Amino acid sequence: MSADTPRRIVLLRHAKAEWSDGTDHDRPLAERGRHDAPAAGQKLAQTGITFDLALCSSAARTRETWKLAVQELPHRPKTTYEERLYEASLGELIALVNETSDDVKNLLVIGHNPGMQAVADALAGSAQGEVLARMNRSGFPTSGLAVVSFTGSWKSVEHGVGTLLDFWTPHS
Repeated sequence: MSADTPRRIVLLRHAKAEWSDGTDHDRPLAERGRHDAPAAGQKLAQTGITFDLALCSSAARTRETWKLAVQELPHRPKTTYEERLYEASLGELIALVNETSDDVKNLLVIGHNPGMQAVADALAGSAQGEVLARMNRSGFPTSGLAVVSFTGSWKSVEHGVGTLLDFWTPHS
């Protein structure tokens, strides 16, 4: 693929998790999360995007979200469980995206807030209609997802390069 290839990155925040006595990394999904994750998968399928790669945080709640969401997709992408997505800063998240092979046209990232909202906000140099205002009003709740498009290589992803095409939450 050339440097002017149109690409999309979809940022999915994990579904609602239980509060538990265990570690934060090992928190499972709550009942609401187990209901919302397939709905997020249905929304991913409705976008019509065929994902080449899914990067999923190694945390239990993100892995469980992905397990439930991916069942709704017509095509299961290659999935990499990435330790660095857990508690990643904005800079660390962009660095991870920059490592993506240019063979990947459409990337799905399943992670945590505040990172998912920070990346969506940072990459969105522009937005279609009221999408950015809607995302900023809602605060990127659990199971929310943002679709950002840009042109170029993954190594060129930086602040303001993309267009926020869509923002969805299961309870909006």
